[in-house]
Amino acid sequence: MVATLLSACSLVHPAPAPREPLPPPPAHSLEVTATAYNSIPDQTEGDGTLTAFGLRLRPGMHIVAVSRDLEAQGLREGVRITIDGLEGEWQVGDRLSDRWRERVDIYMGSDVTAARAWGKRRVRIHWME
Repeated sequence: MVATLLSACSLVHPAPAPREPLPPPPAHSLEVTATAYNSIPDQTEGDGTLTAFGLRLRPGMHIVAVSRDLEAQGLREGVRITIDGLEGEWQVGDRLSDRWRERVDIYMGSDVTAARAWGKRRVRIHWME
């Protein structure tokens, strides 16, 4: 009987080891030229509040327009990015003219003074795939 009990105990498998969590998706980082824009008629063609992706802009939204070469690198509509020198996350919600390369345009609502103060500068952006 003791032998039967020992045989039965040896058939019990140990609990599987906990699985390692999957690593986060690779982070991307790139230095780009960053400008700023507003949703006012003087700065856009047609309806200055409607993006190339059909998003209706409202002041306070954290939206960026990206050049098409950046779209090809994974910065597609809806991707969230961070921008060195700016707080918070920004969402890709607009597209720049095909003449621009390695460029983001930061939406600053109707605050023309803030957009002018930002000017044009080189910044590092970061995003997850």
